Amino acid sequence: MTGISVLEICAGAGGQASGLEAAGFEHQLAVEIDPAAANTLRLNRPGWDVFEGDVRAVNGRDYRGIDLLAGGVPCPPFSIAGQQLGKDDERDLFPEALRLVREARPTAVLLENVRGLASRRFDSYREAILSELNDLGYDSDWKLLEAASYGVPQLRPRFILVAMKRRHFKKFSWGLHNGQTKTVGEALYPLMSADGWLGASRWASNASKVAPTLVGGSKKHGGADLGPTRAKAAWLALGVDGRGIADHAPNHLTPLDHTPRLTLDMAAAVQGFSPDWTIHGRKTAAYRQIGNAFPPPVAEAVGRQILRALSGKQGETMLNNRRDLDRVSTTLAG
Repeated sequence: MTGISVLEICAGAGGQASGLEAAGFEHQLAVEIDPAAANTLRLNRPGWDVFEGDVRAVNGRDYRGIDLLAGGVPCPPFSIAGQQLGKDDERDLFPEALRLVREARPTAVLLENVRGLASRRFDSYREAILSELNDLGYDSDWKLLEAASYGVPQLRPRFILVAMKRRHFKKFSWGLHNGQTKTVGEALYPLMSADGWLGASRWASNASKVAPTLVGGSKKHGGADLGPTRAKAAWLALGVDGRGIADHAPNHLTPLDHTPRLTLDMAAAVQGFSPDWTIHGRKTAAYRQIGNAFPPPVAEAVGRQILRALSGKQGETMLNNRRDLDRVSTTLAG
């Protein structure tokens, strides 16, 4: 227990939440409007306070002095698929995030979104956010991070905002990614071979690249498949049929030259979820949660850098202790 607290909005299926937890943060509240995703959070972390509802109903003053305000605010206002309406899109929740900053006055802020927000089209929008944060006493920075640089077997670029009260921000650095690029074959071979498929090894050796960005689809558009035509073609080049999600992995009766579809567990592995993180809901709802998630390893890496800046030597000690415990657990498991 670190005592380093976080209020998370738009928590989804817990990609950012589980990553921040792994970094050492404790959730005081997780806010999620989608019932299936809220149930996923409750299922995996029964002890968390999960508010199922609109972030507009959250009073930041109830969490005054929280260490971190985090969230993955909706991406459609800044994505090509969402027509990039920005502030004119009713789904834009950056104003609500800033309201919570004004009310809660967290020590640090972490917000993530799609790469489209980094485009020149939104230069003035980003500057307006930085300006308001500056007026509130925060220094801040944007950075584009590629999930593949953090051991996640897909590209998935995410545009990240980190802001901190000035005395802490001067100690913050983005740090270096771990450089552990993982291919789709490496990530999915254990799941592809689990039911005895004899073609799994050859399949894995051919799936020797990272995947395109996993697409979860929205409630209005898109079902349980791997995205538009270009994305499906990229998946097919990796030996994956992207036209749907399978109920089961290939088994000992599956032909050697079979082109498999991903299962929900495989899609979660492509996002970097831990195998013990369970997604609630039927196939389409579960896949939507997975596909829209922030990869936990990226959230953990950024969270560790924030924790260092907030805690100084105390944070370094906590991180080193966590690594020691992880090594002991790995040794015992072996």
